[in-house]
Amino acid sequence: MSAIGNDLKWTTHSPEDTKKLGIALGKVLRSGDLVALTGELGSGKTTMIQGICEGLGVQEKVTSPTFVLITTYEGRVPVHHFDLYRLERREEFLNLGYEEYFNDQGITLIEWSEKIKDLLPTQRIEIHLLRQKENEREIEIIPFERNLQLKM
Repeated sequence: MSAIGNDLKWTTHSPEDTKKLGIALGKVLRSGDLVALTGELGSGKTTMIQGICEGLGVQEKVTSPTFVLITTYEGRVPVHHFDLYRLERREEFLNLGYEEYFNDQGITLIEWSEKIKDLLPTQRIEIHLLRQKENEREIEIIPFERNLQLKM
């Protein structure tokens, strides 16, 4: 794994690298943080979330739910994992009572966040994953209205 410049950009060379970056991020997240992930299918969003959850102390297996839009895990704080891949209509998301999740003291992780971008709070952390080669990913972490220092 290598950092690109002084930005919060990394190139990972394996799923393990991507997960390690997620673990580092999970360790510095705090109650109320929302992390919005974007990237094409197979770009490593779920692997990143597995790392974040590990960094947050989640003990159970973290997967992308196939037919469920949200799963909550117990870590040092509750972790709400939204996977919006199968979201077909915006109303489905609105009917979840998403504001309750966004405004509690847990941490919210959203895969395919671009589907609800206009509903995201201004204070958030965006993660953009771009698949370069089979196992290589370019990962950019953008904290909006949030200071973020990762210890790698």
